[in-house]
Order: sequence, then structure tokens, then C-alpha cells
Amino acid sequence: MAFRTPPASASWRTAAASTATALLLGATSCAGQATAAQEEPGAGERLFPALGTTGYDATAYDVSYDYRPDATTMTSSVLVTAVAQQQLTEFSLDAAAREVSAVVVDGHPAGFRLLPGTEKLVVTPEHPLPPGRTFTTRVDFTADRAANPPSPALDLPAGTDWPWQSWIETPDGFALMGQPDRAHLFFPCNDVPGDKARTTFRVTAPSDLQVVANGTLVSEAPEGPGTRTVTYRTDDDIPTHVVQVAVGRFRPVAQEGPRGLPITSWIPADRPELAASADDTAEQLQWVESALGVEYPFDSYGVLAVDSDYNGVALETATLSTLSAAELGLPGDQEAPTMVHELVHQWFGNAVSVRTWDDMWLSEGHATYYQWLWASEHGGQDLDATMREVYAADAAQRQQSGPPGRLTSSLGVLFDTNAPGALTLYGLRELVGPDVFARIEQAFFAEHRGRSASTADFTRVASEVAGRDLQPYVDSWVYGSTTPPMPGHPDWTSELP
Repeated sequence: MAFRTPPASASWRTAAASTATALLLGATSCAGQATAAQEEPGAGERLFPALGTTGYDATAYDVSYDYRPDATTMTSSVLVTAVAQQQLTEFSLDAAAREVSAVVVDGHPAGFRLLPGTEKLVVTPEHPLPPGRTFTTRVDFTADRAANPPSPALDLPAGTDWPWQSWIETPDGFALMGQPDRAHLFFPCNDVPGDKARTTFRVTAPSDLQVVANGTLVSEAPEGPGTRTVTYRTDDDIPTHVVQVAVGRFRPVAQEGPRGLPITSWIPADRPELAASADDTAEQLQWVESALGVEYPFDSYGVLAVDSDYNGVALETATLSTLSAAELGLPGDQEAPTMVHELVHQWFGNAVSVRTWDDMWLSEGHATYYQWLWASEHGGQDLDATMREVYAADAAQRQQSGPPGRLTSSLGVLFDTNAPGALTLYGLRELVGPDVFARIEQAFFAEHRGRSASTADFTRVASEVAGRDLQPYVDSWVYGSTTPPMPGHPDWTSELP
């Protein structure tokens, strides 16, 4: 995730803090917040304790929506394919939708209940599911795009209302914004970053509207007078928090990337001038491949520009980075770093996802580091100068938010891992040298592509490639309460205000 204000200086922390403050101020009322379900221990997420389950491994989601322009509700279903990790007499799905009409497990009607005061759908199959069993669960539900409840895990002050939108309404359709834990507002799922799955979206919509989603277009079929069903599917597993499907009046901007990679970006039909910015995508992709020394990891790519402020951010939705039309329309020196940030996430964040939210620095740190590197090579501030400014603000950030691997608030997942994560990677490069650093990056990606990875995984790979124990270095940056010395720069300081 990147903020609209390009964080290329010490103002990064100020921008993040200001955004967080803005989200929490100005609220007038709020219904009582849900608390973590006592009946469901979750998947072990420290920052989101009620989220997910370890009872099964989800392998695929097949989501269907029936979109009608005159209604915010959509008749919907999801078919979840999963593998039982233990004997299951019942199991849970994260689900914020409150209207569930039927649940079917392996073709048989199943019992189900929505736990009051939680976002858990508990399913009781007709027969227990043994360990290792692949099973399917179909949930028929009503998706309501007017409902945007905040995460129960967010540490919101009493009496405040969460203005962040997850269902993004546009003048002619909608889009999604699921980070960090709102994907289960869109469809029931195991909504933890470490449980990746292939994702299919089937959307029935008026024929004069476009449907865009993660992955590649599979089919378009007429459904009746003036309507059609459009299907997109990912061939790779992706985390739930980077799913995307959008409906609206879009204009495609087609390009060809390295090795013939299809690049299709989508801009509002009434903003043709945005095509010039979208045309920069192929060049940016080539730069990222060169900087990482790794080819783009998916079958397609593109940028989705929505007619909305998109909460003032851009998001690394898998294979289709999402941002507002206003962001895409900024001058190139302001817009391009954000585009590169979200593009880098396709490698680090999507192809290699984080194991838990405590590992989020691996995702945001990589995207931010290479964003600033790109800027320094394209007329922006020198990378060392940027890092020195950000380093100077690090002590204050750690005092306010905690270290990136032990954030004091779940809200920090959105704001507080970008800069310290980038500093961690920059310092590692200074410590081991650019050649070894490049080999660490490539080895880490190669080993964990298509999977999730933890801080411990990164530390192990880095130590093996460097031929030295790097755990003390990584631990000091990721878990330390104070700012560590920056290798190679003994004169850099970071003071508390």
C-alpha cells in the first residue's frame, strides 16, 4: 500500500500519522464494536486474534456476484475448496456478511450459524471431515456494498466511526479495498495472509459495463436481455487481502511487456488522458525486473484506476494494482513512484506473501525501498539522502508505533511498516554489499515464490547466502525498541523529539 503523498523523505512518518489521525477524527457516532469471538481461537495472528483458522488450508475461492446498478445488495455465492488439516466436526469461515441463506459441504446441506458479535460463520458438515480430505463449501449469501463495518481488531477510540471504505462505490459501479482484513466483507473466506488460494470472480452485470478482476479473462457469456456474466481467474495462489473485482465504465489500455507479457490497464471511460500514464507501466515493469534480477511472477499485469478517492491510497491488488483516477493523473514525478511501489508488491507481497501481519515489513519494506531507489534513478532525491532523512525519524516512529515486527496497534499494519522495512533492507545492503544483497533477494524470492514467508525465513536465507549469522542484525531492526546503528553510516542519528 502506498499513500497519495509520495513518502520519499522524512515527511513519510508525518504523512502516515496524519492519514491515521484523519481517519479517526471527524466521526460522530459508532455502534458498539464487535469483540474477538471467544468460541474461535483464530489462526494465531497477534494483531488480529480472532481472524482465520488453522483447521483447513483453503486452495481456491470461486465467487459469484449479481450486480444491479439500482441496488447496493448483490445475490452472491462462494465455493471454497480446502484441505482439512485435522478432524473437522465443524469449522469456521471469516464472514462479515450478515445474510447467509444456505451452506452446502461436498454437495450436502450443512448446518451453520453466525456467531453473534463476531465475524465468524461456523459450519457443521453432515459428516466429520478427516485430516487430508479435500472438500468444498458453498455459501449462498447477500453482499451489501452499503455495509462497511470496521475491523473488530482496530483499536478505535470510543465513540469514533471508521470512515475507511472497503466496498468502493463509484458513479457507475464498484471496486474493492480489502487490506488488511476486510476481504471477508466481500465473501466468506479464511482471511489471513498466510493462507493463499486461487481466486475466480464471476460477475453478472449490464452488458454496457465492464468487469475487471485479478488474473486473466476466462469467459464472457450473455445471461439475458442486456446482461452478461464475465469470469476472471488467477492461475496462482494470492492472499485474500489483495483480491480485486470492479464494475464500471472503463477503457482498456493494452501494452506488451517483457517476453510478450500482456499488460492491460483500465481507466475511466471519460478520462482518456490517463492513458499516457498507464502507458508507462511496461517501462516500469522492465525496470523492476532489472532491479530485482527476477522476472515478473504472474501471467498478466495492469493498473486499475477507479473513479473514487480510493481512501487516498493505492493498493497492490494481485496482477492489477489499484489506485484512484486522480492519483494516476498526477504529474509523472509524483505518480510514477506509487506505480512502482505497487508493482514491486507483485513480487513481494503477492507472489511471496507474508506469513502473518507481524511480517508485513517484508512486503511494505521491499515496495518502499525499490520505490525510493526508482525515484533516485529518475531525477528524484538521492537514495542515501532519503534514507538518512527517514532514519532520523525512526526513533520517534518506534516510540509511537513500536518496531515493525511488533507493532503496538493493528492500525499500524496500514501505516507503520513501510519506512522501517525499507531502512532494514537498505542497512542490510550496506552491511553485506550490493552483490550479496542482490543474491539474498533472488534466493529468498526463488525459495518462497507461490508461498508465504516469515521474518525467520528471510533471516535464514540471508544468513545462508551471506555466509554469516544475520539474525542479530535483522532482529535489531524488526523487533528492537530503539533505532539500531546504520551500517556504513556512523554519523547518522535518530533522536526522540
